[in-house]
Amino acid sequence: MTLIRQEDLIQSVADALQFISYYHPLDFIQAVHRAYEREESQAAKDAMAQILINSRMCAEGKRPICQDTGIVTVFVKAGMNLQWDGESSLEEMINEGVRRAYTHPDNVLRASILSDPAGARKNTGDNTPAVIHTTIVSGGTLEIDVAAKGGGSENKAKFAMLNPSDDIVEWVLKTVPTMGAGWCPPGMLGIGIGGTAEKAMILAKESLMDPVDIDELRARGANNRVEELRLELMDKVNDLGIGAQGLGGLTTVLDVKIKDFPTHAASLPVAIIPNCAATRHIHFVLDGSAPAELTPPKLSDWPQITWDAGPTARRVNLDTVTREDIAQWQPGETLLLSGTMLTGRDAAHKRILQLLDSGEGLPEGVDLNGKFIYYVGPVDPVRDEVVGPAGPTTATRMDKFTDALLDKTGLMGMIGKAERGQVAIDSIKKHKAVYLMAVGGAAYLVSKAIRKSRIVAFEDLGMEAIHEFVVEEMPVTVAVDVNGVSVHQTGPAEWFKKIHEAQLVTVK
Repeated sequence: MTLIRQEDLIQSVADALQFISYYHPLDFIQAVHRAYEREESQAAKDAMAQILINSRMCAEGKRPICQDTGIVTVFVKAGMNLQWDGESSLEEMINEGVRRAYTHPDNVLRASILSDPAGARKNTGDNTPAVIHTTIVSGGTLEIDVAAKGGGSENKAKFAMLNPSDDIVEWVLKTVPTMGAGWCPPGMLGIGIGGTAEKAMILAKESLMDPVDIDELRARGANNRVEELRLELMDKVNDLGIGAQGLGGLTTVLDVKIKDFPTHAASLPVAIIPNCAATRHIHFVLDGSAPAELTPPKLSDWPQITWDAGPTARRVNLDTVTREDIAQWQPGETLLLSGTMLTGRDAAHKRILQLLDSGEGLPEGVDLNGKFIYYVGPVDPVRDEVVGPAGPTTATRMDKFTDALLDKTGLMGMIGKAERGQVAIDSIKKHKAVYLMAVGGAAYLVSKAIRKSRIVAFEDLGMEAIHEFVVEEMPVTVAVDVNGVSVHQTGPAEWFKKIHEAQLVTVK
């Protein structure tokens, strides 16, 4: 019988979560680099360059790849021949490991988990509890996969109960464009087929724990229908032209993972869960001898990538910019922002509008007239940092607030990640405002442009409090201009056309 000590499991989970917060899986980095080298869209190539540079910076600085340090998902395979040395339950031990990891003083991770999700939505403060899936298997070891899944990608999960005669590929190709770019491509698609509704979703999530190996599969050829589907979907999803960050390009997915399970004759459950540019997961085994030993990758394993905005980038002073100035900005143009901006996410937007509607007015320090708001919930700073990793959050979540905010506050512009919905685009056009996009998955890189940070309102909201940032040459892209032209519409359409025209030429 193998004796698993409570402290070994707790510390292993804590170490694993710290490890994956700043080390990408090496296979993922290599896949992004290959995609970067073959990319023909300059906008997509620039986005991948920032992702790769950010990844290396995080490995060097041991700070989070993304400001959204995720909801923890754990897959446990417990051998039947195990004994336990400890008083806590398995779930209590894992959650204590999560607690240690997210409150580690040298690398504080953002607490994003809220209790009472349909009510008060109060932050638990330490990112517990984890979502835990446990299977009892033969043997005398404890196998664990630990993942930290960001909300931007998790929110794009899709499920359908298809008819047995329906085409899975057709459904996936129809569904992926509806996911937008809030999941921060390029990443992986995890697909679960079969079982029941909940089983298909678990299969999809579990498939994302597997290594990136699509090139090896293509080289040797498919041996079964699942492998055939992986290859077919990999090519056809990339042919959609969505591209890195949804800007249009050759690579949207780096791999397609599929797990299946027997299902009812009347059913065909299919689930999709994407993994983002902040892919974070690790596998370890405990055999009773010690905590898990995690081997860091070598810095030489990262590609040597450099990126700068280039001589054509427009430098913008946020403290003096005018509406006449922003009317000159072109869709897809690179800007370098300097000066003062405020931050705000869902909870802050909701409270701002409640205060305005009640007649109370906004707190001192929250003057949005002629200003820019950055959709971000940063990680707390450590040591001499001004702020922790501070990448953008998904902008579409703020769409329902946009018209009222632009109308009531005089806000000039917004900064986030991915596309805006049509309701927000129409409002931006009506108010002659702009929406700027920062790269999702480059949070540590972005934070280096922030020179000062202070909380100015709603401190009780934790990471959703309103901050005032003073930035210096923060790189962004004009994603929706004052005329309502969206690069997330024009870019993918352009690259879909280019890809299919090239395929027609090849066929001829």
